[in-house]
Amino acid sequence: MALRIRLARGGAKKRPFYRIVVADSRSPRDGRFIEKIGFYNPMVPKDHPERLRLDEERARHWLANGATPSDRVARFLGQANIIPTPPVPKQTKKNQPKAKAQERMKAAEEARQAAAADGGAGGEAAGESA
Repeated sequence: MALRIRLARGGAKKRPFYRIVVADSRSPRDGRFIEKIGFYNPMVPKDHPERLRLDEERARHWLANGATPSDRVARFLGQANIIPTPPVPKQTKKNQPKAKAQERMKAAEEARQAAAADGGAGGEAAGESA
């Protein structure tokens, strides 16, 4: 039986509340679990003591028995110094422009810098005499 330490969602619509549970990896997210070892309430401020509560002794017990934490629970356990803090994943580059657009932007920036370096005052005298 593959054990996971993960979050089980509770609470009302748009008001999430999560229990930190030990469950079989094949059971549903909000379904059957073996033991509840804490809770996480993302609706309260980050410095509030009721945002996260974790039974560290039971978490250590289940980790020693082979349970693997989910990504979010691993961050919680890392903050509690139970396991090493997992690395923060690298930001994706999907939101950046594609290669050709980046080349065009770079060329436009270089042209703008070259025009500014050649002489910003020369353009005024030639084109704007009244």
